[in-house]
Amino acid sequence: MPILIILGYVWPEPNSSAAGSRMLSLIKLYLSHGWQVQFASPAELSPHRYPLAELGVTEQHIRLNCSSFDSWLAEQNPQAVLFDRFMLEEQFGWRVEQACPAALRILDMEDCHALRCARQTCYTQQQPVDAAALNSELALREIAAIYRCDLTLVISEAEMQLLHQHYGVPAALLCYCPFWLASLPTTNTLAFSERQHFMAIGNFRHAPNWQAVLWLKQQIWPDIRKQLPQAQLHIYGAYPPPKATALHNEKQGFLIKGWVADSAAVMQQARVCLAPLAFGAGLKGKLLQAMCLGTPSVTTDIGAEGMSIPTGWSGIIANSSLDIASAAVSLYQDATRWQQAQQQGYQIVATRFGPDQATRVWQQLEQALAEKSGNRQANFTGLMLRHHAYRSTKFMGQWIEAKSKLAQIAPVISD
Repeated sequence: MPILIILGYVWPEPNSSAAGSRMLSLIKLYLSHGWQVQFASPAELSPHRYPLAELGVTEQHIRLNCSSFDSWLAEQNPQAVLFDRFMLEEQFGWRVEQACPAALRILDMEDCHALRCARQTCYTQQQPVDAAALNSELALREIAAIYRCDLTLVISEAEMQLLHQHYGVPAALLCYCPFWLASLPTTNTLAFSERQHFMAIGNFRHAPNWQAVLWLKQQIWPDIRKQLPQAQLHIYGAYPPPKATALHNEKQGFLIKGWVADSAAVMQQARVCLAPLAFGAGLKGKLLQAMCLGTPSVTTDIGAEGMSIPTGWSGIIANSSLDIASAAVSLYQDATRWQQAQQQGYQIVATRFGPDQATRVWQQLEQALAEKSGNRQANFTGLMLRHHAYRSTKFMGQWIEAKSKLAQIAPVISD
């Protein structure tokens, strides 16, 4: 039985983030094709993490800058290793190549960190995103990690285009890997008249989500509330900090609900989902879930990026505070427009996120495994970057490990 080892930046939390849902989909994809999956992470165990053992997935806690990882990985002898975000490739890539050089090396970007950070920086500075912002130090690191791997999973077609056209990454190194559903959702959901209130959802540790909450609180929701004085906004998300819970205000109908075990239950009861994202990248799991549950949404161009189809969006796209508030009120009050948006959402899901996506992704993963040796020789830039970068990170990692060991024995020597 072939083995896939996933090196996780965090433990998967599908009820807390879209990244957790995506990781769970990848795990199930490999399991469905007869692979054994092991998930290893240096992160602390999180309270909302998914019980991977129930799927038959082995869990392993690993240490940073420690040669114990090398011996453990060599014992497992995996056929493929998946790095969860480029930072894990930087940390463990040279160790993987050293311990199991024949293993297929896969990078799952989750989203393009360079794009997200460029947008956040330019939003803060009130400047347009230009080439200088995109060509940051973070971008240099992320693109280098892509070249060092055999295949990179890219969640958005917009980011596929950015990587290929702006950064010049060869198409052969990239695999379009969006969200996908095991089956298309039922359209038997609550009707317009059976729903009430607005909702927003997102992990509070994710900067775009926190900025969206602030934007709602300070500018968007007051305008909506003036026009709909009985409406409420229910805001859900894992790990709300005190600065977030302090925004809770019953009189204003602005309710910070925090983490919810069953996000689908609250999503399908809301009439409209609000996702005013000023910056960000990737695909928005909250908006896919809204479409699956028949909940129209109001979001920005960035929120809908990579998710809409030529016939439109499942709701309304707006980018200014006044336009977002106006769109939200209109969608909330107009049953006909709401029903049209709901049907558009079902069409988007069927077009972009059906089970056929999993089939296509698996075919490319199998092809990458079969053609690994030839593809590596054709990727000269990757060979060059591995030669230089792996040596620098290797020596740094070994130096940190030696320093840690010395610190442990120093008290014994002094005694």
